[in-house]
Amino acid sequence: MITAITGTKGSRLRRAAAVSVTAGAVLAAGAFAAAPAQAVTTPSIVAKGGYVMNNANGSTLYTKAADTKRSTGSTTKIMTAKVVLAQSNLNLDKKVTIQKAYSDYVVANHASLAHLIVGDKVTVRQLLYGLMLPSGCDAAYALADTYGSGSTRAARVKSFIGKMNKAASDLHLKNTHFDSFDGIGNGNNYSTPRDLTKIASSAMKNANFRAIVKTKSYTAKTITKTGSTRTMAAWKNTNGLLSSYSGTIGVKTGSGPEAGYCLVFAATRGGKTVIGTVLSSTSIPNREADAKKLMNYGFAKLG
Repeated sequence: MITAITGTKGSRLRRAAAVSVTAGAVLAAGAFAAAPAQAVTTPSIVAKGGYVMNNANGSTLYTKAADTKRSTGSTTKIMTAKVVLAQSNLNLDKKVTIQKAYSDYVVANHASLAHLIVGDKVTVRQLLYGLMLPSGCDAAYALADTYGSGSTRAARVKSFIGKMNKAASDLHLKNTHFDSFDGIGNGNNYSTPRDLTKIASSAMKNANFRAIVKTKSYTAKTITKTGSTRTMAAWKNTNGLLSSYSGTIGVKTGSGPEAGYCLVFAATRGGKTVIGTVLSSTSIPNREADAKKLMNYGFAKLG
């Protein structure tokens, strides 16, 4: 039989019980409130440098030697494309005749190429796809020659590289310098994971750029010297993340003896976009694994 608690002693017991219950509730609520704030484990990457940010507001999500200057390989071509797409009154259907100099250049440098044929007329739009998908240094040369200023090819190329450096300056990047239009540098072509990410984020504001870098394969039809149509072999995007990481929307690979294996990447999930860079990884599989780790981490941090 349970007897009702009455009187002064009963009041004290009731108050003590109420305090105990309230304290327990506060502790329980605190535990639940703390759960979402638990730290996400920071990933370890093979690459010597890495950076990830929230593309919506530029806030930093991850850094590893993010401001250390390194060779960038063909990730340089992000800026090449950005400069071309920023030209006033740009006509993407403008035809450019492929010169022997472009072909000789890629052969001499054992460079990645779009296999452009000397004498063919290729549109600027096609050159941009040839630049960004197979990482064609011949396409990069054609664009630099077309959109630089000067009476000689050397002067036009120098002018175009000047535009690349002006664009970096306009973005207030302190640790970036270009001495080439394609990443085959002359000892003074460098950037950092943070700076490259900012360049890519800026480039991604352009709808044409976004359309190009998320394309897995593109087949160009060029005009030959005789006026006939040549159907080029399909250009395949070197960015394996487009096929292996859900939500990937770009951006660009790079590699070289000095640069190692580089990747500028971006993905959108749940309406949120993370964008970042890894520089100087040790292989194609490792740069992609690094990028996936960093994107997973970025999305986890954003919730």
